[in-house]
Amino acid sequence: MPLILILNLSFFTKGLSQSENNTLFDFWVGHWECTWKLGESEGKGINTIVKILDGKVIQEFFKAKEGSIAGFDGTSISVYNPTTKSWHQAWADNQGGYINLIGQVDGDKRIFITPHPKINASGDKMINRMVFHDITHKNFIWDWEYSTDEGKTWTLSWRIFYTRIE
Repeated sequence: MPLILILNLSFFTKGLSQSENNTLFDFWVGHWECTWKLGESEGKGINTIVKILDGKVIQEFFKAKEGSIAGFDGTSISVYNPTTKSWHQAWADNQGGYINLIGQVDGDKRIFITPHPKINASGDKMINRMVFHDITHKNFIWDWEYSTDEGKTWTLSWRIFYTRIE
C-alpha cells in the first residue's frame, strides 16, 4: 500500500469518535439536482442517496438527464467498517465501469480515493478521488480529480454542483 494512502487513512480516524465516523457522509443523503459543465457541454442530472440495511449503508442512484453524457447511470454503496475504522465505496455504472474507493477527511472536505494506482493511456500511474466540499444542507460541490504524482498535486476532471430538491 502506498505510503501516502497509509498516512491519509491514519489522518481519517485521528480525533474522530466512532459515531462521528459513522455519520461523515450523512450530509449526502437526499434527493439532489446536479449540474455540470464538461468541455463546452452543460449537463443536468439527478442523484438520489438513501440509507439502507438498518441505516448502515449509503446507496446512491445517479442519472445524467441532459448534456453530452445523457443516459449515463450509476450506483454506489458506501459503508463505514468499524473494524478497520474506514469508509469504503463501490461504484458501478451502465457503461461497465467499476471503481473501488476508500474514504477520508481533509478539514471540511469528505473524500473517496482509489486505493491503488492504475496505468493511464500515457503510461503514468494515476489515482483518482472524489471530493465533496463547500457542504451545506442545501448544496455542495463534488469534484472528480486525478493525480499522476502519488497525490502531491491534483487535476480537476469534472465538477458537479449539487442542489437539494426539497
